[in-house]
Amino acid sequence: MYQLIAYIKFLFSSTNQHGVHSPFVYNFVTKCLYDKTKYEAYQQLYDYRNGLKKSTTVLKINDLGEGSKVLDKNERSVKKMLKTSSSSKKEAKLLWRIATYFKTAQVLELGTSLGMGTYALSLAETTSHLTTIEGCSNTSDFSKHKFETLHITNTHFIKGHFLETIQHLKQTNYDLIYFDGHHNKAATIQYFETLLTKANNETVFIFDDIYWSKGMTEAWQYIKAHHAVTVTVDCFCLGLVFFRKEQQKEHFKIRL
Repeated sequence: MYQLIAYIKFLFSSTNQHGVHSPFVYNFVTKCLYDKTKYEAYQQLYDYRNGLKKSTTVLKINDLGEGSKVLDKNERSVKKMLKTSSSSKKEAKLLWRIATYFKTAQVLELGTSLGMGTYALSLAETTSHLTTIEGCSNTSDFSKHKFETLHITNTHFIKGHFLETIQHLKQTNYDLIYFDGHHNKAATIQYFETLLTKANNETVFIFDDIYWSKGMTEAWQYIKAHHAVTVTVDCFCLGLVFFRKEQQKEHFKIRL
């Protein structure tokens, strides 16, 4: 119910490119978010998702985050997980376009899950390096095996608690960080503040499910107001954060 009410409010308060006056955001909206080109990579994303749909694998889950609103069992089939806790086709294509648009070289993902979003980010720039962290070891192993069968070599899989792991990352700067796990207000804010040291002027942070719960929306509001943040773009399904010092502080809600 919370998400439905939040979406109705979003529709009334959001706009399209015509309500955007920042050249940086206008170009991003028109050339990336609203790009209708049917890229070859989309077929690869469809094929990956279809493979997950056909999977008969059942995983024993050790969920370190908020868990699923639908799946409560410790053992979950990959097919059911795909419906409830994996990036949708629309989100995967969107992630691919964003990573491609910004030509990301160093990417970090919190929450591998079944690797749908991971695959989109890895396809965007094949010369990039992607580090993806997953709290459930069985889920991480499943996705890693999928990537190995596809001969994807630009992705490094790490198993462990997010906060413990990110504190030991050797990479000093990331071009893109995708927050897609542990949908909890306090945890999201903590990961955000910890990873601020890994951001530069061109970095983009992407937060998944910012309307997943009242707490996640409160976390999003906190992030928007943070002094290090200059521009945010709220697409309802994703929230994007920029740190460009040359931009005045502005917040946009864009209908997709």
